[in-house]
Amino acid sequence: MRPESNSIDRRTLLKLGALGAGAAVLSGCREGDDTSAAQDSPVSGAAPEALFAAPPIETVRIGFVGVGGMGSVHVRNLLDIEGVELAALCDVRPEHAERARDWVVEAGGREPTLYTRGETDFIRMCEAEDLDLVYAATPWRWHVPVCVAAMEHGKHAATEVPAAYTMEDCWRLVETAENTARHCVMMENVNYGRWEMMVFHMVRRGLFGEILHGEGGYLHDLRAIKFADTGEGLWRREHSKTRDGNLYPTHGLGPIANCMDINRGDRFDYAVSMSGPSRGLQDFAREHFPEGAPERNETFTLGDVNVTLIKTVLGRTIYVSHDTNLPRPYSRIHLVQGTRGLFQGYPERVYIEGRSEGHRWDPAEDYLEEFEHPLWREMAGAGADRGHGSMDYLEDYRLIKCLREGLPTDMNVYDGAALSAVCAVSESSVADRSRPVDFPDFTRGRWETWPQLGVVEA
Repeated sequence: MRPESNSIDRRTLLKLGALGAGAAVLSGCREGDDTSAAQDSPVSGAAPEALFAAPPIETVRIGFVGVGGMGSVHVRNLLDIEGVELAALCDVRPEHAERARDWVVEAGGREPTLYTRGETDFIRMCEAEDLDLVYAATPWRWHVPVCVAAMEHGKHAATEVPAAYTMEDCWRLVETAENTARHCVMMENVNYGRWEMMVFHMVRRGLFGEILHGEGGYLHDLRAIKFADTGEGLWRREHSKTRDGNLYPTHGLGPIANCMDINRGDRFDYAVSMSGPSRGLQDFAREHFPEGAPERNETFTLGDVNVTLIKTVLGRTIYVSHDTNLPRPYSRIHLVQGTRGLFQGYPERVYIEGRSEGHRWDPAEDYLEEFEHPLWREMAGAGADRGHGSMDYLEDYRLIKCLREGLPTDMNVYDGAALSAVCAVSESSVADRSRPVDFPDFTRGRWETWPQLGVVEA
């Protein structure tokens, strides 16, 4: 029996009876639904089960928790999206909340209520405010508490990545969403990147054949950010002191999971993970801080490079890397490979058997006219002057559109849990000499019949 299997079985047995109607509602299975006309599942041959969709909301009233770096980007995006009211703002730094309040008022909105009494003031906000959605862009350790508080008070939840980083917290999100019948969405912006969406469109059009392998990662020199005395430097370096694994898997993995229909015809089965030595942060501290500075005496557990290999139930393979403590240019790798060809990012290029010249890459730009994703084609440039460009705007736009129209969200709580679980699985494997570690099935078997993601339009 691989690690985690005892706890998963116990959780499943304890919760199955308690979930009852909540689980049925979250899965979208309602009495009287007619699914007889749906296409067969690629795994079981059964008709797909509908995904959870909450009743439509004409105006989405939002309470935003954490309006610093990425939170500011999301707030500015949301102010440009129709059908949004930013009703409450919560931050441990009053000046951040006040700045965001001024943006809301300048945009013509009603003045939001501010919650700035400390780290847990989001609980008071959830208790006091009539909100539809609570959106978290906080340090990692607060993602789960904010989402759980929101759902337990009847609000939908959205959070920056990763949604959680322990297996217990992944289950906590799933079980709370099921018990409350509320959305819990991990906001993975890279799923909305231009190339990632084009590749997904090409996969749906069958250009690459059957998808067999993917590669992604987060390769970003964060040494200066981790040692900064503002922003992420106030908390992110601490994770490197005590944890060793793939701490930030979702950017590289999210688009691959979509192409492989993870939780919608396939799922993560098990992974092996290994980390190299820890050198980069120690070297950076010695080079940038004077003798006697406390930073020079800090010790770190996180290996500078982590590589994790995931096997899916259908036998596909995925390589996911994490590399944030060494000098290097930015990359997410991004490779999707099938029986007829592949896409490889950084630089972006395509090879399609029978279409490309033998053994020669085509520039990915050559495929944009024919395979640009409709969402990008229709909304090119929206929000491009903020954050990571249009991908941030598009993820916020899609969340609000789904809530307003009563549609299943592009990513649901099971997707957020599965992608985030790579943190815990990789740490367990690294600690156990890279032995295989199972992923739990957060869907409890429903991945076999849930429908594929479609190619959406604006």
